[in-house]
Amino acid sequence: MRVFAKIRLPPIFPSCVNSLSNQEQSRPFLLRVRVYYEDTDALGVAYHATYLKFMERARTEWLRGLGYEQHSLRDRHGLGFIVRSLSLDYLKGARLDDLLEVSVALTRRGGASLDFEQELRRVSDGALCCRGLVKIACVAADTLKPSPLPQRLLAEIADVR
Repeated sequence: MRVFAKIRLPPIFPSCVNSLSNQEQSRPFLLRVRVYYEDTDALGVAYHATYLKFMERARTEWLRGLGYEQHSLRDRHGLGFIVRSLSLDYLKGARLDDLLEVSVALTRRGGASLDFEQELRRVSDGALCCRGLVKIACVAADTLKPSPLPQRLLAEIADVR
């Protein structure tokens, strides 16, 4: 049986003083989502793009847990994140009303990029539904050209190479 950490989300950036502890950062971040009717195809199975939406939500909440809001990064710092590369393996279909746990594990950080491993597991039986490798680039919001990650964020994730 797997035991997952409960992560308390801090207040909105930049007044955030709480962040994920090093111990919490060393474990995958988890977000629970439910498959709704709008997420399914004609067979009642989660449509392939739904998994991408769930992964995006989990990465956004992981970032929020570190004290960063997407809109604040854009509005105050002129930065944003874009998906540079994506590889997915669909293993088992998630169905209508399934409760899924989406994990986010940071595997590599560069000066202007982050690499993640993500999984979606069905809570009821632990079945691995989808696994993905996602490479994210930090870009200037106005030009979409690579831009260095904020120093505070780099410090928060310093133990990841």
